[in-house]
Amino acid sequence: MGQEIARTVFSPADFARFGQHLQEETARLRAFTEAGGFQDERYVAGFELEGWLLDHAGAPYPINEPYLAALADPMVVPELARFNIEINGTPQVLGAGALTALETELAQTWQRAQAVAHGMDAQLAIIGIPPTLRERDLTLATMSALNRYVVLNEQVIRQRAGLPLRIHIEGEEALDLGRADVMLEAATTSFQLHLQIPQALSARYYNASLICCAPLLAIATNSPLLFGRRLWHETRIPLFEQSVELGGYGGLADPRARRVSFGCGYVRDSLIELFEENLALFPVLLPMPQTEPPARFPHLRLHNGSIWRWVRPLIGFDAAGQAHMRIEQRVLPSGPTLIDMMANAALYFGLVHSLAQRRQPPERDLDFATARDNFYQAARHGLEAELVWLDGVRHPARQLLRALLPQAAEGLFALGLSGDEIERALGILQARLASGQTGSVWLIQHWARCGHDPARLMADYLENQRSGAPVHEWAV
Repeated sequence: MGQEIARTVFSPADFARFGQHLQEETARLRAFTEAGGFQDERYVAGFELEGWLLDHAGAPYPINEPYLAALADPMVVPELARFNIEINGTPQVLGAGALTALETELAQTWQRAQAVAHGMDAQLAIIGIPPTLRERDLTLATMSALNRYVVLNEQVIRQRAGLPLRIHIEGEEALDLGRADVMLEAATTSFQLHLQIPQALSARYYNASLICCAPLLAIATNSPLLFGRRLWHETRIPLFEQSVELGGYGGLADPRARRVSFGCGYVRDSLIELFEENLALFPVLLPMPQTEPPARFPHLRLHNGSIWRWVRPLIGFDAAGQAHMRIEQRVLPSGPTLIDMMANAALYFGLVHSLAQRRQPPERDLDFATARDNFYQAARHGLEAELVWLDGVRHPARQLLRALLPQAAEGLFALGLSGDEIERALGILQARLASGQTGSVWLIQHWARCGHDPARLMADYLENQRSGAPVHEWAV
């Protein structure tokens, strides 16, 4: 969940003080880690699901403040725009029944949330980018009423020396936009997976997570349209990267310091390297003084929350105050259905565990530049992408994924999941591969069939989503 701040006006002295606290906490984190402070050895899974509030015409409906008050669920919170919400799940120790527990809780929350929406003449949707979204929906007037979003917008524009944000995406068609605010970020909704890991293995799991990004995204794309243009199979990726871009502007940032990116490289020994990179490369955006004790790294965690690597390191604390490290896998889009998303989650948890536990770390067989290129190829082309794998050979994504599903099954089995859970989740992905129909493929084909009518496309998408059938079963 995003962290709220108490005020919106900050002085240069506030930035200086925050920077000093950040420097001290980063050094403290290194010492804490080297002293063995992270003692939780469990593998724990969780998620955040971003969704849309739509009216009955399928257009974004900016009512999240009264809606969340009516729902009154602390696990469902606002997102950047007033038509977005975020559903959080209770973390589950990975083992028998974990996937079932995550899915059951999500389904129950979704049913309650949908019922409240219907009572307000609205409907909930899970999709990367709705085809009904219009540029005029994304203004400061539709920004959620939280201080952190006000400051984020102001600081991004200030640190760009007032220059407008430029959006340029070349796909099947092209899109060029200029923006004076960050609200295009609100067009991109995700299904973010969390994986808590033993600190001693954090580098292995982080690097493996980067390598997983391409096949994971290729099989899960669900965002091919933006403002009536057909762009990438996962248009969320370039849109989010460009919607808060700071790197290199006005001499105020290192050119490597892109707030949303695949990162600068693999880590060598620990996720601590990424927090040190945060300190070295990224200007502070949210300089709110924190009241938590330094031992909980509050300034470091707040700063890290304003840097959106596609695979992001996180530090958290359990109810007893014990610290842990986890990885946030951010590449997956929202939708098309709950069962599709849980199948995608199973692929990630199983494949990353299998790769991270290899005798030879996979990053020795696939250099970072190639892993990054794979990721963008998957975002552009989905299952039609060609990906270089650990054998050094370029494979069609569908062919590669057929080989990776048994590996993911082995990883899930090693984590203690039951055979029934594994078979159900990965069976959905096998069927998706056999059909070749991801969410983006269905949207592209139906877009043509319905005469490029966004309202019709959205209505048909929602009808299929309500059926609960996985996307490979949807008729075009």
